[in-house]
Amino acid sequence: MCSSFRGCTVKEPHDLIAELKPAHHPRLYGSAGCETWSVRFSPDGSSFAWSMGYGIVKLLSWPLTSEDSAKAVCSEEKTLNCKQTVWALAFGPCLSTRVDASHQNAHDHELLLAIGLNNGVIQVWVVSSGNLRFTLTGHLAPVRDLVFTPNGSLTLVSASRDKTLRIWDLAKKGASPHVLRGPDYWVFRCSISPDSSVIASVCNLDSKVYLWSLRSYTFMRHLTYDHERTMASCDFSQDGALLAIASYHSTTGWWLDLWDPYTADLLTRVEDCELCAYRSDNLLTSLSFSPVGLLLAFKDYRALRIWDMEQDKLVADTDHNRASGVCCAFHPHGGVIATGCRDGHVKFWRVPHLIPSLKHLCRIALRFSISTYQVEALPLPKKILEYLTYRDVPKQKIVYCKEHCR
Repeated sequence: MCSSFRGCTVKEPHDLIAELKPAHHPRLYGSAGCETWSVRFSPDGSSFAWSMGYGIVKLLSWPLTSEDSAKAVCSEEKTLNCKQTVWALAFGPCLSTRVDASHQNAHDHELLLAIGLNNGVIQVWVVSSGNLRFTLTGHLAPVRDLVFTPNGSLTLVSASRDKTLRIWDLAKKGASPHVLRGPDYWVFRCSISPDSSVIASVCNLDSKVYLWSLRSYTFMRHLTYDHERTMASCDFSQDGALLAIASYHSTTGWWLDLWDPYTADLLTRVEDCELCAYRSDNLLTSLSFSPVGLLLAFKDYRALRIWDMEQDKLVADTDHNRASGVCCAFHPHGGVIATGCRDGHVKFWRVPHLIPSLKHLCRIALRFSISTYQVEALPLPKKILEYLTYRDVPKQKIVYCKEHCR
């Protein structure tokens, strides 16, 4: 079963809420080092971190104040000078909406911002004061991604070009990290399941997804592709029942795949249209599941798109008129998504407020607790089982661009 997003009713670029511009010297615009490789909202949504290029990270209060209160912005923002190219940002501890609050200890810890640098060092800053708390060393190459476990602890997972993942317990001063080895290529991205049991990681030139146990610190399985591709990003859905993978090839286009991480089944594929697939200047760079509803945002060089998987339609399709977008992040309460660009700019886009259906909320509650195999063993009608295991989604979808296909 194949379908497309052609002709969908989508939001136009007037849904741009705000834009942040770096204070670089004009001659530095567009040069290497000015890129915004990472943007993040804090778990409670009150802070925003922006890697604005040239080793500088800005910490801002959210929501942003208006131009009329610019002095308030200046008094509340913090500038962190990391003195190295910044590749990754992560706030922690991270609170998951799917974990019982009685088992979370996040309120016992102050909010921290971990920053992954080009020299392999991870800096950990205190958000409230803007002071450097400590540094983590051990990686031998740039730290490309950072994620805190969503169980309220201070467990931090880092992915690096040195081909390793490292698991740090920041609550234990001086504790050595657990090191996960295996890939023969740079580890680009990692994601942690909502129950904090599984790490998914992707490497740049390895046509496989690696799944690791966060409980035993051991390799679990591969999700394997048949054809060579560059892996770009990965993210778990709100219930952990889906794993989204972004990949591309310079001559054949990009793909967004949804996998069942329990059974290793490929459930559906979204791909670039044929007219655009052979353009080497358009690569799928980032994706993210919304913490509210069943929305999946994916970002290529041309546009940011948001797919409402429950209604099977695009609810946003916004062109980037300035420079190539390389990252995106949802606000934890929904309603806003931020995108970072190669020229150091950040754009904030309005996300439609959609109310999840009652049946989907029931599916999330069930799937957070039990695996696909356990669902399939339930004495339920076939259509209900297909819905609970996401086997009801179209097998293939094609994204048609505005420029060539309308």
